[in-house]
Amino acid sequence: MRFPHLQDVNLEPLWEEEINHKLALKHDLLFSMINGEKTTVVEQNSLGNSLNYLSKLDLNYPITLLDVESFERLKNKFLEIQTGSDFEDMSTTSEELIEAEADLLDFIRNSQDLLSSEESAPIIKLVNSLFFQALKKGASDIHIESGERKGEVRLRVDGALKKHLDLERSITGLVINRIKVISNLDISEKRLPQDGRTQISISGKTLDVRVSVLPTYHGERVVMRILAQSEHIPTLESLGFQENVTKNLYKLLNHAHGMILVTGPTGSGKSTTLHACIQHIATPDKNIITVEDPVEYNASNISQIQVNTKVGLTFAAGLRSILRQDPDIIMVGEIRDSETADIALRSALTGHLVLSTLHTNDSTSSLSRLMDMGIENFLISATLLGVLAQRLTRKLCEHCKEETKLSPAIAQEIAVPEEKVYFSSVGCTVCDFTGYKGRQAIGELFIIDDEVKMMMKDGFNDHQVREAMKKRGMVTIADKLKDMMLSGETSYEEAVRVGLMDG
Repeated sequence: MRFPHLQDVNLEPLWEEEINHKLALKHDLLFSMINGEKTTVVEQNSLGNSLNYLSKLDLNYPITLLDVESFERLKNKFLEIQTGSDFEDMSTTSEELIEAEADLLDFIRNSQDLLSSEESAPIIKLVNSLFFQALKKGASDIHIESGERKGEVRLRVDGALKKHLDLERSITGLVINRIKVISNLDISEKRLPQDGRTQISISGKTLDVRVSVLPTYHGERVVMRILAQSEHIPTLESLGFQENVTKNLYKLLNHAHGMILVTGPTGSGKSTTLHACIQHIATPDKNIITVEDPVEYNASNISQIQVNTKVGLTFAAGLRSILRQDPDIIMVGEIRDSETADIALRSALTGHLVLSTLHTNDSTSSLSRLMDMGIENFLISATLLGVLAQRLTRKLCEHCKEETKLSPAIAQEIAVPEEKVYFSSVGCTVCDFTGYKGRQAIGELFIIDDEVKMMMKDGFNDHQVREAMKKRGMVTIADKLKDMMLSGETSYEEAVRVGLMDG
């Protein structure tokens, strides 16, 4: 018997009500639409078992053979649908819901490994498997959205959102309730936004999860930021910064006092860069204290304080306490308000090396951002040593990227040669059909020297300072993105997403 064979495909499940899919799955028998035709899908290793079971069914679908990986991918999608359909048998009266949620709370409180409990209800299993799959795929966020007819789960992997699975509308509400319970949020409150956090243990890893619930037109939506506590802190070289950026940053880190800022959007790796900097300068003769929200890296050679706004431990309050601890180097997780900015800059003025992050689009606009916070000009020019603006750029998958040409209009607009061969993303099994595999940090380093201090004194704005720095040879993020395009490391679309047009 010979069957058509498909390799490296991403098929969608065909769920037929008249088929007992639970039994079919046990016998490794799947179904999908291939070329618009209902098809039975099998795999070489379990072929005999599958065909035996198929002979008992009254079905006349053509049979297609898949490779192991493609078959597993389709099977996982069936398992997810099955978990969903299991919930339909559950009664959703309020008493039962509250009872189950109380059980779940005990389950979390006992801090068991979430995957080791076999007896947990299907809804709990689904939430657990969501965390597990997100962790396996290296996702930073899980988005659960309620739509008019169904819910949707998306994962942010390598900085881009990718659809993970659909949920039935009734199940979406149950899943969101479960997440609210483990985050100690009010289940009955569905009209106001809520924020919470939880800690879970899953496959031997401890995850800190920040949860945000928002009411929308069709129901609530939840975004969970996964913060895996990492033991391994990378070095600046391994993050992929350009050599000159790393070299100049190391020079700045040799200063005994002053302030170094790392800027960039959310999720651009600022905290990781700060920790890499601190590990570079950490020696036994230095007292290093950090105040972070949350503590993402467990470093044994530094003292770390976790922000807790509920008890009044804010960045500003933590920073004040740190100054009474005789520190040499201070790291502030983020400058969010003028009070934190003021204390941090004054600490830098009084003989401490301060490292922190700020939310700005590029390195030069950090000057006006600090001024907007009400910081005096003289304080900025006296303490600020340098600003590193950074981004994380997805790298094209080496297995499936393909050559392409840029249109003359685009090539002229971004000032790159037209005739050069560029690359675009495709998608294959290696990169989970995204076209990209892995990310690289790129940055521009703005060093505050005497010339910049004079510009600040003369009241130059951000744009004027930036143009002057470019003339002096500062390599911007846009320059580095062009280099990555020319060397075939990333695509034009990704470069535009990261900030090619920001100049």
